[in-house]
Amino acid sequence: MHYKNFPMVPRVIFGRGSFNQIQEILAPKRVNTKAPFIFLVDDVFENNPWLIDRIPLRFLDQIIFISADEEPKTEQVDTLVAELKSRFTENPSGIIGIGGGTLLDMAKAVAIMLTNEGSAADYQGWDLVSTEAVYHVGIPTISGTGAEVSRTTVLTGPEKKLGINSDYTPFDQVVLDPELTRGVPQNQWFYTGMDCYIHCIESLTGTYLNAFSQSYGEKALELCRNVFLEKNVRDEDSEDKLMMASWHGGMSIAYSQVGVAHAMSYGLSYLLGTKHGIGNCIVFNHLEEFYPQGVSEFKKMVRKHDIDIPTGICANLTNKELNKMIDIALMLVPLWENALGKNWQEIITREKLKTMYKKM
Repeated sequence: MHYKNFPMVPRVIFGRGSFNQIQEILAPKRVNTKAPFIFLVDDVFENNPWLIDRIPLRFLDQIIFISADEEPKTEQVDTLVAELKSRFTENPSGIIGIGGGTLLDMAKAVAIMLTNEGSAADYQGWDLVSTEAVYHVGIPTISGTGAEVSRTTVLTGPEKKLGINSDYTPFDQVVLDPELTRGVPQNQWFYTGMDCYIHCIESLTGTYLNAFSQSYGEKALELCRNVFLEKNVRDEDSEDKLMMASWHGGMSIAYSQVGVAHAMSYGLSYLLGTKHGIGNCIVFNHLEEFYPQGVSEFKKMVRKHDIDIPTGICANLTNKELNKMIDIALMLVPLWENALGKNWQEIITREKLKTMYKKM
């Protein structure tokens, strides 16, 4: 066996109000006054002084607001990197992502591409990055994606939706402040929280499972069950727990893999632009064959929180469109292998995927 020497986030701060310490965290990392800190912030906060006024801008530092309506694209990363290179004489001292999975992935990808030649699309895959990224910090404002702790940054490119999976992708610093998640709308809170729940189910039932992944996955699952099944209110305790569930869920898949729901939701996202959290929910809703207990429990959570899971989104797709989604899903070999084992191709045929997509 050859084991993966996995990089972890070296520094993390957790606590309500810990966002207020961002200045003391960043100050020692400033290269010089010409190398700015660039804050990539979800544009939902653009008119929110409660958050924006606490971002410490000095010298040439800048806030760039980015919409999370669509998931990050390689082209968007390339444009932003080119803009930063033309605007400043030196590479930034750091890139700070503030938002959900989209903003965290954008921050990771931009930090990588500032020091690596070519297009972000050239690095979609496993271990293709050769040069260490610019210092980068992740500050999640919604819980569930695990992007704050993962070694990937998921991007939609011209040919595929796939992450830049590398040892240089994980953040150098993460700030976990549950207070930042307080205004998340109910549906979004649920969809993103379910991303974490589905990470756990896929990891804990997968063929790649080991004690490292299991220990994190079981804890994340316990926290998800507490937040979404046992508790009847969204309060500070649930914000704290869901933030830690996201962290543990991300750590669980770090040393294993996700599975069927993620593979198929990548197809939805690539073709229809379906957001990751809701896409996973749409797919997982139909996966009793693979995850009977997980899907049953998921449906209980949907009923308890009165959440709407869209249906019929693939009903009017052409064969060409369905085939493109199937191509995208089948590219994700490690996910299928984790879910179903080495002989997964005997179970997952193009015809089977087509039938499954048509139910969604």
